[in-house]
Amino acid sequence: MIRELFEKKKAYIGYLTAGDGGLEHTEKMALALVEGGVDLLELGIPFSEPIADGPVIQDAVERALDAGTTPHQVIELVSRLRKKIAVPIVLMTYFNPIFVAGQEFLKEAKAAGVNGLLIVDLPPEEADDYLTWMKEAELETIFIVAPSTPEERIPTICRISTGFIYYACRKGTTGMKKGVPEDLPEKIAQIRRHTDLPIAVGFGVSSAEIAREILTYADGFIVGSFLVQAAHEQTNPIELTRLTASLDPRSLL
Repeated sequence: MIRELFEKKKAYIGYLTAGDGGLEHTEKMALALVEGGVDLLELGIPFSEPIADGPVIQDAVERALDAGTTPHQVIELVSRLRKKIAVPIVLMTYFNPIFVAGQEFLKEAKAAGVNGLLIVDLPPEEADDYLTWMKEAELETIFIVAPSTPEERIPTICRISTGFIYYACRKGTTGMKKGVPEDLPEKIAQIRRHTDLPIAVGFGVSSAEIAREILTYADGFIVGSFLVQAAHEQTNPIELTRLTASLDPRSLL
């Protein structure tokens, strides 16, 4: 389902931290993102050590954990969302919550309507058991390529990925940035030498201008911190829908 999405058009992927502001708030804001044009929804399962995330998402994770959000509650949220939206849903988290929840959690995720998972801190070389679990649960696997990833590791990452390749176009943690790195075309071309999977680019997308430049080279763009901050500040889903749509450059391509 995920790969087919990219065959139809360039994809707009939006991220929210589940439980930030409460699960009911997340549900409303997730629906607002889809109404605003998001083609694939990423929901972050909050974890107490979000080492790959910048200040905006770290704060969102802290609020979600303070509200008592658990992985199983996120699955229940997906189940409710699945009754209202048809877009693919990917869970994004760290390995610890998945390891603690166990293999049954993945089966529950699939039953609720989850399409895939992205585990931020799981090295491909240590992913054998996880990949077996995911295959048995019939869930897509998404892995990250970073600017610092040696090219000799890219074939392994591509081989074990099934949905798309997430290219984190900046070093360090997530967050809103200005402009696109100069080496983006080169890095995208490098990944394409090893896979025909779609490539979506994230880490720092905060304007339609940045998204448009990304789509010159990639198959999709990912917006995280900007939408997390907007969802935190907005009580009106209609306004979040407007902000979400304002980041979409595809009508100009």
